[in-house]
Amino acid sequence: MTSPNTAGLQHSSFYRFVPIAAPEAAADAVRVLAQGLRGAVVLAAEGISGTVAGEAGAVDAFEAALQSDALLDGALRDMVFKRSGCAQQPFGRLKVGTKPEIVALGLPGQERLPAPDEHDASHLSPVAWRELIARPDVVLLDNRNHFEYRLGHFQGAVDPRVHNFRDFVAYVQERAPTWRAEGRPVAMYCTGGIRCDKTAPWMRSLGLEVYQLEGGILNYFQRLPDADRDWLGECFVFDRRIALDTRLHETATGAAKVFDADLPDEAWRLQRALRLDPQDET
Repeated sequence: MTSPNTAGLQHSSFYRFVPIAAPEAAADAVRVLAQGLRGAVVLAAEGISGTVAGEAGAVDAFEAALQSDALLDGALRDMVFKRSGCAQQPFGRLKVGTKPEIVALGLPGQERLPAPDEHDASHLSPVAWRELIARPDVVLLDNRNHFEYRLGHFQGAVDPRVHNFRDFVAYVQERAPTWRAEGRPVAMYCTGGIRCDKTAPWMRSLGLEVYQLEGGILNYFQRLPDADRDWLGECFVFDRRIALDTRLHETATGAAKVFDADLPDEAWRLQRALRLDPQDET
């Protein structure tokens, strides 16, 4: 996938849940493929996740190389890439490494849950998602941090006020019995889809009917020119750009307008962002 702005610097985010027998060796191979780009790529036994940025041609070549048979026997073929333009390089350097998980949420009973399936029928296209969230019986659930919700969210979405992912777990556990009793399906979304993919099996273990926005918010913006019909505000992104509008354009919003310095979990994020961008006004 490419954004309408295909020239100049491009940002690409991607992930896939796929068994990787030798994450360290795969990371070495990916590191070679990503030379000339900046960003971060994480590999684990459960898959790969990354965000990189660079000249459009270099990003194109990297995406093609990830999907080739030469890497992981083609296990990443047809992987989805969410692209957006950059006014300037959003990352300071390239980091490719391994972790125990590509997204660590500490879900209850995680070892007994089914593996995430990013292609199951619960993933709705942006058009189908728009139709679903228009229903009055649907619980529209934001699966992101509280500061991300404050900056922008789907109209009618509920905010679990997440300062730590434990808050999301507690919010869902408290309300799941009511949602089940009322027969209310849950439409869950996040920025790129990875957090929802990891969370969905746990929520289904609570007896909930769960649907997900395919490709997350970024895919919604990319696919629907009129995404602002359903979206209020901006979308936070975890790089120096800070925020994007519904056309995937970088906004003028700075870190000081996103993070609340009076909240401990946001104060450190603010200080880190200001170190990365010392010109950000306070």
